[in-house]
Amino acid sequence: MYQQIAANKRKTWILISLFTIVILMLGWIFGEWMGDVSAGIILATMFSVIMTLFGYYRGDKVALFTSGAKPIKKSDSPELYRLVENLSIASGLPTPKIYLIDDTSPNAFATGRKPEYASVAVTTGLLKMLTKQELEGVLAHEMSHIKNYDIRVMTIVVVLVGVVMLLSDWLMRSFIFGRNNSDSKNSGILMIIGLVLAILSPIFAQLIKWLCQDHENI
Repeated sequence: MYQQIAANKRKTWILISLFTIVILMLGWIFGEWMGDVSAGIILATMFSVIMTLFGYYRGDKVALFTSGAKPIKKSDSPELYRLVENLSIASGLPTPKIYLIDDTSPNAFATGRKPEYASVAVTTGLLKMLTKQELEGVLAHEMSHIKNYDIRVMTIVVVLVGVVMLLSDWLMRSFIFGRNNSDSKNSGILMIIGLVLAILSPIFAQLIKWLCQDHENI
């Protein structure tokens, strides 16, 4: 277990490093094209840092909001609440916040950057479809994601994928609609490199997301 936690923490920093390299390359190409390399790199860096911090500290709230999850009290679903509390005690984790999603499809997910700030969301369809023992198994699986820091890795990946795709889109638009202010004699080569990078960066980002993703549909 501790090896898995350590591995996921290392994975987080490795992913951040890889995405940082891609983001800096996009910023460099954009700056070179517009005639100010420093401005391009600084702009890309500032944007990525702001988005990464937002995703790290508020990404769970965004995930819950976009899925339509609503916080519940113990009186709203006593059995669900007891199962989560019992699993938390058994695993030595703080009891996560519990959310319910009004959706007929059977699904559940955990989110949060660390166990102290974790949340578990389940759909109404999942509660209706599964027996108590089956539901406990699903919740135990989600609790393992919290304990192993899997959800932090995916939160960071999703945010950084979004950053790379936005920067790639800006770069493509600058090539199509913007004017080349670069004094470089190799602006044609620069444009080709930039276009290739802008096209491949989102693919690279989505590939990393796909490799890291553990889809939670039942």
